[in-house]
Amino acid sequence: MKREIGTIDKAEFPEVVDVWEASVRATHHFLKEEDIAYFKPLILNHYLDAVDLRCIRNDKKELIGFSGVADHNLEMLFIHPDYRGQGVGRALLEYSINHTGVTKVDVNEQNEDALGFYQHYGFKVVGRSEYDPSGKPYPILHMELGE
Repeated sequence: MKREIGTIDKAEFPEVVDVWEASVRATHHFLKEEDIAYFKPLILNHYLDAVDLRCIRNDKKELIGFSGVADHNLEMLFIHPDYRGQGVGRALLEYSINHTGVTKVDVNEQNEDALGFYQHYGFKVVGRSEYDPSGKPYPILHMELGE
């Protein structure tokens, strides 16, 4: 199924955060409730403004997945759990690589599905950090697109 990539208006940021939260709850089982509460306002008030956002919507024009890119780094890629496995992530990743020059992504080490997803599309682990950028004890794998 062809997925149309669209832009996101700032007024839609609360909807973006809703997709983020649903996705995180479905895939980031290692996070604690207080971690989600910690990140949620940061994403809404800071992180979304710092990236080039793109999205995919369903037939009802509801946001079902989004990506955020900065400096050739895929900073965020989240798909609503109801739409996982339907090509939404692939379409956003391919757009990010082909149109915004993405060559890098950081992945939580405990998120094995995401690690496998990026490896499937040619990303290779080139480094590891013991803590996430917030200083929390969630190791991060640094990946780059292979040749």
